[in-house]
Amino acid sequence: MGRYYSGDIEGKFWFAIQGSDDASFFGGEVSEPNYLNYYFGKEDIKDLEEGIRKCKEELGDNLDKLEKFFSKAEMYSDEDVEKALEISDKEKVRSMLQWFARLGLGNKILNCVKENSECSFEAEC
Repeated sequence: MGRYYSGDIEGKFWFAIQGSDDASFFGGEVSEPNYLNYYFGKEDIKDLEEGIRKCKEELGDNLDKLEKFFSKAEMYSDEDVEKALEISDKEKVRSMLQWFARLGLGNKILNCVKENSECSFEAEC
């Protein structure tokens, strides 16, 4: 069972990698009942772009490796990712996966704001 987000953008948080509050990394407004409600507007574009830049910085050369790996992989194991990244440190691999998942979410939010002038969605807790 996974946790989803829906609204102006939709998707599923990465199991055991990405928290429901991951969009908070990029700013926006949040309210917290059983769902986290997010709103991003044009005024958040700079924060979104800065968050995306930080994600890419943290990923470094691993970004290309992860993009290549996940363009082909429908399922993966930690060992598969370790091999693709050429990293044997499980915590480092997990960190790279968290930054990669966050980058994907940030790009979705930014594209939504650029296309619609705003982006709102709720995330299951």
